[in-house]
Amino acid sequence: MKQFTIPFTYRSSLISAIKNKRKEADKMKKDFTPTLLDFGAIQIYLARHFGFCYGVENAIEIAFRTVDENPGKRIFLLSEMIHNPQVNADLVAKGVQFLQDTKGKPLVSLDSITGDDVVIIPAFGTTLAMEKLLNDKGIQTEKYNTTCPFVEKVWNRSEQIAGKNYSVIVHGKPTHEETRATFSHASANTPSVVINDMNEAVLLGKFITGEKPAEEFYNIFSGRYSEGFDVSKDLQKIGVVNQTTMLASDTQGISDYLKQVVINTYNLSPENVEERFADTRDTLCYATNDNQSAVYGLLATDAHLAIVVGGYNSSNTSHLVELCEEKLPTYFINDPSKIISETRITHFDLHTHEEKTTDNYLPAEGPVKILMTSGASCPDAVVEKVIEKIIGFFEVDKKLEELEEQFV
Repeated sequence: MKQFTIPFTYRSSLISAIKNKRKEADKMKKDFTPTLLDFGAIQIYLARHFGFCYGVENAIEIAFRTVDENPGKRIFLLSEMIHNPQVNADLVAKGVQFLQDTKGKPLVSLDSITGDDVVIIPAFGTTLAMEKLLNDKGIQTEKYNTTCPFVEKVWNRSEQIAGKNYSVIVHGKPTHEETRATFSHASANTPSVVINDMNEAVLLGKFITGEKPAEEFYNIFSGRYSEGFDVSKDLQKIGVVNQTTMLASDTQGISDYLKQVVINTYNLSPENVEERFADTRDTLCYATNDNQSAVYGLLATDAHLAIVVGGYNSSNTSHLVELCEEKLPTYFINDPSKIISETRITHFDLHTHEEKTTDNYLPAEGPVKILMTSGASCPDAVVEKVIEKIIGFFEVDKKLEELEEQFV
């Protein structure tokens, strides 16, 4: 796989050594057991896969190179390049400005943008309308486009099934940049609708079977269906694609459910199901799959708690948190500073969408066992600093430097 040039401050020599050793021993990526960092009084189990993925490193390389190549020019990011506070802050420190927030709300008037400016397309991609608007201003979006190739793979798959007259069902978070971009590309070719979860898949199924009157569809899915969508005919032949960072099990469950609804409604046999339901296979990216599989492997280890590191608005990271929360106390942090002391931690609550502070999060008796992973947009250096912060509360048998030697 291609090696990217990214700021060395995002790298961790310890974690690089661990990942390289695990890769050498497991080239086919079939071993999802965690890596034990044994400090005696505290034991940290690192997930087999975590941290920067191909698409993120590609985006970071392009963004920092763009800054270096365009001295004196105004440089804008369409929105957050990736959902990581440290990386976005570093770009802002270099003079990069955001045109929009993550929901698409303007932060800088697009009227003020000219062909002399540079606009970087984030890893999530963008809508066709935004791309046209920028191109009409004379801005070369292709030159500074960091769209993840695995997101583009979903767009290509949507276009393929659209060519066979399937409508597209997009499983994703409706306000997420990637979902908005995927919906834009899909709806340019075929009737499309966005659904958020299984509950909405069940609702959609009732419109396929005719259990619900068609007019209710337009209220329930307001703002999430393509122009001219006709419920009476556009749900007769469908395919499911997804935001690449959703839970694999959720997307598979939704696809299986809607497939069965179609089979039952049209009395189809397994041999002719593709007459009505497209075989889109899995459109999750490899990193999402690997990271989620690694968390399942991580959770097979008995531990007192889990710590997940990443941006609070990171979709792929939030799903790792959800998986961990099903088994044990889980603390979602975006920075080592959130670990205030050995008795207090500030962390993000996915359910209230707010930070909260928890006391006595570490057990009183040892050895303390912690499961740890991070999202695909989180630098390894941040994870190392989290490890360093935690072990600083204990009398450990080994220092980080000594532990690193055994993996080199």
